[in-house]
Amino acid sequence: MATTNASLVARRERAVAKGVSNLAPIFAKSANGALITDVEGREYIDFVGGIGVNNAGHCHPTVVAAVKEQAEKLMHGCFHITMYEPYVELCEKLCALTPGAFAKKAVLLNSGAEAVENAIKISRYATKRQGVVAFETGFHGRTLLTMSLTSKVKPYKFGFGPFAPEIYRMPYAYCYRCPFGREYPSCGIQCAEHLRDFFIGNVASENVACLIVEPICGEGGFITPPPEYFPRLKAICEEFGIVFIADEVQTGVGRTGTMYAMEHWGVEPDLVTTAKSLGGGMPISAVVGKAEIMDTVHPGGLGGTYGGNPVSAAAALAVLKAFEEEKLLDVSNALGAKVRARFESWRKSIPLVGDVRGKGPMLALELVTDRTARTPATAQAKDVARRCAEKGLLLLSCGNFGNVLRTLMPLVITDEQLERGLSILEQSLREASSGL
Repeated sequence: MATTNASLVARRERAVAKGVSNLAPIFAKSANGALITDVEGREYIDFVGGIGVNNAGHCHPTVVAAVKEQAEKLMHGCFHITMYEPYVELCEKLCALTPGAFAKKAVLLNSGAEAVENAIKISRYATKRQGVVAFETGFHGRTLLTMSLTSKVKPYKFGFGPFAPEIYRMPYAYCYRCPFGREYPSCGIQCAEHLRDFFIGNVASENVACLIVEPICGEGGFITPPPEYFPRLKAICEEFGIVFIADEVQTGVGRTGTMYAMEHWGVEPDLVTTAKSLGGGMPISAVVGKAEIMDTVHPGGLGGTYGGNPVSAAAALAVLKAFEEEKLLDVSNALGAKVRARFESWRKSIPLVGDVRGKGPMLALELVTDRTARTPATAQAKDVARRCAEKGLLLLSCGNFGNVLRTLMPLVITDEQLERGLSILEQSLREASSGL
């Protein structure tokens, strides 16, 4: 009997926990570049990229070759017991690539959430403080600490409390829905200056170890701040001795047209978390930052059994090699320009599209049923994603209201695949707009 999506869904229902959600009833059999083929042989254009994991594309040949070669030599040894060169080489490259004209060091881990947890640990150790400032619309993971940092309650936090203490949340620079009711640029960047007032009514600056922020809020709706925002936040952190952490788990490794998104704002974070596309499909993450901060932690205070696994490290080195040899940052910028031009045309012609935002090809459409009132089009966003999947395009929604469509297509997508995917998206948007 042939394996079908329906037969596998039935098996999934019997064996997999209900709390594990799925975009669509589709089981992938193989993938290459920006295309996924399901078990029934149907092909899908991928605008999800494993939720930002496949910037270099599915099964990139350079990455596959590196994984095979390393797996035949050493699959695991635990860096704490027997060291191996790929770990050190990857740390060297990450220290060179992350923003900051200062000495850096790195630690390798397994996931974005684990990188975030370790960045918080390091900051607390270095400052001897406990408080953490995070942001509304921020997403940092699903473990206890990172779930506590994450803003959105359902589905990520609901029923899972109590949460980790000493986390304080302030509004983010959401210009389309300004939490302070102001308009850019006459606002005076109140969203950043609010941090000073925050120290009065929420937590004393003397108790704050770090501020952690996504350069572009991912799950929060691809919210992109104005150019003055991060320089001001960083200056305030420096003034009060607070570690500035850039969570680049989703924005990093070329997603926004630069290797790390903070480069767009000319800001040098004290610590950077990176994961997702770093491994090209293999699980690996890192915290990279100022050597003087990283080295405050005593030996044995950082690490883990699988952190910087040799196969994953080899995959990450191959990803960075592909970026250099194939000039994928240039590709990223060109891709972003093409997608933004199409999105901007839809903002003019499709009533459902209220806002276009992002950097490079990390772009989003915020959907609204009323442009004046900016009423979130939550049902329509879900409907568009469903229509796209039925037509052969995989696309995710996000945002606190679930009304934002985001693009995370592999950078290696061909022009033909991109055009086909954008045409499907446009058709689905127009169909969902027909009743407005």
